[in-house]
Amino acid sequence: MSTQPPEGEATQPGTFAPLGETTFRNMWISNTISNAGGLIQAVASAWVMASIASADFVAMVQTATFLPMALFALPAGALADIYDRRKVQIVFFSLALVSAALMTLASSADLLTPWVLLGFCFMVGSGNALSAPARGASVGEQVPKELLAPAVALNNISYNLARSVGPAVGGVIVAALGATVAFFINAISYVPMLFSLYRWNRVAEVSRLPPEGLFRSIHAGVRFVANMRPVRRAIMRVFVISFLGAALQALLPLVAKDMIGGDASVFGLMLGAYGVGAVSGIFVLQRLRASIGNENIVRMTCVVGAAALVILAHSTSLVLDLVVLLVAGMMWMVVVTTISITVQLFVPRWVMGRAIATCSAATTLGISLGALMWGHFAEIYGLPLTFQASALTLLASLALTRVLRVADRTASTESDERVLDDPEVKLGITGRSGPISIELQYRIPAEKARDFYNLMREMQQVRSRTGAYDWSLSRNLADPELWSETYRLPTWLDYLRHRNRRTVDDMTLLMRAREMHVGIEPVRVQRWLDRPSGSVRWREDAPDRGDDGLKLQD
Repeated sequence: MSTQPPEGEATQPGTFAPLGETTFRNMWISNTISNAGGLIQAVASAWVMASIASADFVAMVQTATFLPMALFALPAGALADIYDRRKVQIVFFSLALVSAALMTLASSADLLTPWVLLGFCFMVGSGNALSAPARGASVGEQVPKELLAPAVALNNISYNLARSVGPAVGGVIVAALGATVAFFINAISYVPMLFSLYRWNRVAEVSRLPPEGLFRSIHAGVRFVANMRPVRRAIMRVFVISFLGAALQALLPLVAKDMIGGDASVFGLMLGAYGVGAVSGIFVLQRLRASIGNENIVRMTCVVGAAALVILAHSTSLVLDLVVLLVAGMMWMVVVTTISITVQLFVPRWVMGRAIATCSAATTLGISLGALMWGHFAEIYGLPLTFQASALTLLASLALTRVLRVADRTASTESDERVLDDPEVKLGITGRSGPISIELQYRIPAEKARDFYNLMREMQQVRSRTGAYDWSLSRNLADPELWSETYRLPTWLDYLRHRNRRTVDDMTLLMRAREMHVGIEPVRVQRWLDRPSGSVRWREDAPDRGDDGLKLQD
């Protein structure tokens, strides 16, 4: 038996190696400060709401905070992939700063009613949500590719490190100085992030093609995620876990207030314990991923999370609750970061922002809807029964293992950087001409027919996630060795983008198909313009747009 370690394990970088990169380190520290400010605001918002409203409104603070991510994640992800990610972050972090400042003014004027408070939580959350995909997608530009996995983990740890300090500090501030001071601290916490972004000398990526429009970019991102099975399954799994397990974070203020009988400082201490546990997760994450794999991590966290909810449902001891929250925080960080790393390792750079946004949207939508549901449940049936019900549903989610298994991957997906020859075009077209039909003809020996068919089903997913539709595979009745693969793209520009979005894995699959091809001639590629009315001059004196259109290939 071989004693060699699994591929990639021997050269696995250290947990803190990405902090050696100056730009990443500056951004990480600034992001941690901003996250701490946000958590100080979260403590103040939750405690103010617990003082002026019922359990369902308390849970809705979580909904108002996380719902913007669910609503705006896909547009934000598209913006992160279309425009300069540094400038996108500057704009939306500035929006969050202004919203936090207005929240401070409203609090100082004693204008915070339950709905006004929820509105400001939504506004601040919107700024954070719109900047988050650009922040996540920027990580790959700030560290070498071999440091991507630990950098993603550190990026997620930033929030949880802030959670280990911010809530406790926030609780003390609220108890001693009031909520207005906490809101003000959150406003100024965005300043270091904006300063770091200003100093970042980002090297812009140069594309041979014009950028996609916002809606087309969103559509392309959704298509990619929908047709990349490991990413789709991971995102659906994190939504289910977030939805079912949202009761703990959403109703924790009531645990501190009603079951423990504490004040804002006790609530902050409990959130701090949760955050310390989450920070501790980074020390076991890489080891767990290497030893038991992603799917077993998800199963383990569901079981531990359910046990934590059951204990909290019956405990009246602060010490016991703090220990349970330490473990629960660790498990939450491990499962969310595991899925985040999985998504980022499976997607190429061109769609990274949209993939991160989709994963974030699934997580925050699950938390938002789960908080809303469990809040109403707690209002009717009480806190202990709500936690028990949440625990049971988390355990029941283990049945999803067979259909939503979280895959393992150790290396990031690399784009194929080879520049293909421009396709031969003699017809007068523009970038908007289309639809474009592509036909590839293969000659496959009869004994390889089944293998070729199975391979082409994988190829269908490759074509679909890079923009193709109406994919089909045909076999000639009179010549069984002749196969035809056809698919369409909406416009000529979409076809050129489709050619530029291939990965090394995609090219490997394509080369396997071409290696099965036999015969003197290579695989024949035909490109067709469907319904070519725009390229036909109906009158002799009509202008020919062909020369302008063909310049798009340069």
